[in-house]
Amino acid sequence: MKGRILVIEDNEQNLYLIRYILEDSGYEVFSAADGQEGIDRAASLLPDLILLDIQLPFMDGYAVARKLRGNLDLAETPIVAVTSYAMPGDKEKAIEAGCSGYIEKPIDPDTFDKQVEKYLSLKRQDRREP
Repeated sequence: MKGRILVIEDNEQNLYLIRYILEDSGYEVFSAADGQEGIDRAASLLPDLILLDIQLPFMDGYAVARKLRGNLDLAETPIVAVTSYAMPGDKEKAIEAGCSGYIEKPIDPDTFDKQVEKYLSLKRQDRREP
């Protein structure tokens, strides 16, 4: 396996597509359907990368990112917002909340695995988007 990725996504169709692309590319994929489940799974799995939807039930992705960053075991884990929020300032808001980067939905199946690889290769001391 190329790496362990946790996908926090409540939309089953989006999750199916992301899982299909990443597993086909050799990644081990885990999922959570809401923010709290994602926080709990991340703490137990300690994945190499977290892909985080921003529009989640009960707790939005910004709050999830802040909580994940509060866990010292996950402090260096890249978190990438994968979201349809594409208005001016949305990317900056995700970065301020603790995300390492931002991928807009709808994802492009032809390039998504390469985008993910870019974030997996980030240096641990610099989690921000290259």
